[in-house]
Amino acid sequence: MRFYIRKLVMFVSTILLVSVITFLVFQILPGDPAEIILGVDADPHQIAALHEAMGLDRPAAERYLSWIADTTTGDFGASLKYQRPVADLLMERLPVTLSLAVFALGLTVIIGLPLGIYITRKDGKMSALITSILTQLGVSIPSFWMAFILILLFSVTLRLFPTYGYIPWSESPAGAIRSLFLPSLALAIPGIAVVIRYLRNTLLDQSRMDYVRTARSKGLRERAIMYRHILRNALIPVITILGLLIADTLGGSIVVENVFALPGLGNLLITSIGSRDMPLVQTLVLYIAVIVVSINLIIDILYKMIDPRIQMKR
Repeated sequence: MRFYIRKLVMFVSTILLVSVITFLVFQILPGDPAEIILGVDADPHQIAALHEAMGLDRPAAERYLSWIADTTTGDFGASLKYQRPVADLLMERLPVTLSLAVFALGLTVIIGLPLGIYITRKDGKMSALITSILTQLGVSIPSFWMAFILILLFSVTLRLFPTYGYIPWSESPAGAIRSLFLPSLALAIPGIAVVIRYLRNTLLDQSRMDYVRTARSKGLRERAIMYRHILRNALIPVITILGLLIADTLGGSIVVENVFALPGLGNLLITSIGSRDMPLVQTLVLYIAVIVVSINLIIDILYKMIDPRIQMKR
């Protein structure tokens, strides 16, 4: 119980810290949001009226407390740029970002785990060298640069996938998959490289354990030892890596969505930052932070439940 209470306190503290930082950043950025909305030639009386409507004439502390109080009740305010409730914009864009993240994580698991197991079973000097080079390249190349490479190869040269844009699931599931495949792959490649490298090292460490030698002495086949014993123990720390990759995927989607012109939360965030749409930006940053921290909290709890030794140590 103490473990869960500590994790819950950390969860709330992190969200509050993110909200404070996000709010303060927009207080110190140059430029007046009212002038950006109305234009530099706007009448001073119009600017003053908009200041009052936006609450900018109130002290910063009062505006922050008011924003947090409204957010906890589900009232995110209205977008200054779109003149629509922020909650409606979030619900429109969220399915795109979630679909992109799920696809990317699915590709990471589907490709990364089998390749990690295969490379480990074929372990050798040349195999280890090639794996090290490829995984290092996968981790080193930024997602947005990988996106341009994939567009050049699969869209421009081979013409297999669209260069940009998004087709909703309601219009065509096949079209949605085609429009999401390349951006998902661009996000997944670094994660695949991390999973392969981490899984290979963990499998090799587990294969040197005493229980593996005992299993071999009993005459068990190598395939059975790998999948029934070694892989089962090796997957426990990989869960933690997947939790960290979820945060990286959501962060990388902000840039990748703009490269492929996907109408997701990342694209909306970049647009709202450029227009100084404070209600929308603050809500988006806080929303993404809540998703990331919540996922990490779930991963910690699952990790603790899967491995009883963690319960004893903590």
